[in-house]
Amino acid sequence: MPTAARPLPPHTHRSVFLSDFHLGARACRPAPILAFLRRVRAEHLYLVGDILDTFHGGQVHWGAEHDAIVSELERLAATGTRVIYLPGNHDAVTRAPDAAPPFAGVELREALIHIGADGRRHLVLHGDQCDRRMMRWHVMTRIGSRADAALRRLDDSLQRRAGTGRAGPTPLAALRTAANALMTLGDRFERRLAGLAAAAGADGVICGHSHKPALKRVDGIGYANCGDWVDSFTALVEHHDGRLALVATGPEPAARPRGAETGAFGPRDPGGFTAGRPA
Repeated sequence: MPTAARPLPPHTHRSVFLSDFHLGARACRPAPILAFLRRVRAEHLYLVGDILDTFHGGQVHWGAEHDAIVSELERLAATGTRVIYLPGNHDAVTRAPDAAPPFAGVELREALIHIGADGRRHLVLHGDQCDRRMMRWHVMTRIGSRADAALRRLDDSLQRRAGTGRAGPTPLAALRTAANALMTLGDRFERRLAGLAAAAGADGVICGHSHKPALKRVDGIGYANCGDWVDSFTALVEHHDGRLALVATGPEPAARPRGAETGAFGPRDPGGFTAGRPA
């Protein structure tokens, strides 16, 4: 059975995949992001879209911790980590043909094939490429950003009045989750991405976008979703033998993210993708 994502130990990985920081949005939680980046070491660091969220036309929430995150990413790039930025729908401006990388020393790519240490090929992209056409319109991203900020502002206000913390589920949080599931079309989103990977001759796909961390097989293709740093606080890591695993950090690292399907897949499984506790 799938197991809960485990806290990340402070050691080196071959690759780390992170998505959906949403730096600049009200929902962003910069403290755990910064703590993670200062702790992890990897040969390759993939930023799998929606890292920045400053192009929606609404209020930008930015402070010293956000600046420190940018500095840490640039430090990693300057000290030997290959850092690749793959845009998502909230930072789609970086997809322009003449766009410069948002951070110094970082490569900018729309999508790429990552070859694991075990030789398996993984298509890496944000995932919004498989949304319905209407959902890919920039105006929909703007509406979604503002609606999410409004719901979170209202949720925070109601919880403050009730004297409760923000850790537990609330009706408004459930509404946000349901809206996100509707936009990504649930497993149809996953199946479209698996089909895209198969068409590219890849063994698996690594993405973000849906904010639902997962590690499983979809139509015979390995499907790995990094999760997000707004609610689930998860990352996907590749060990030096090619195994992939989801790890959790943030305010409650021992808790299983809601909606997550977690575990590991690696060379001990001939098919390459099984759920289970990482060794």
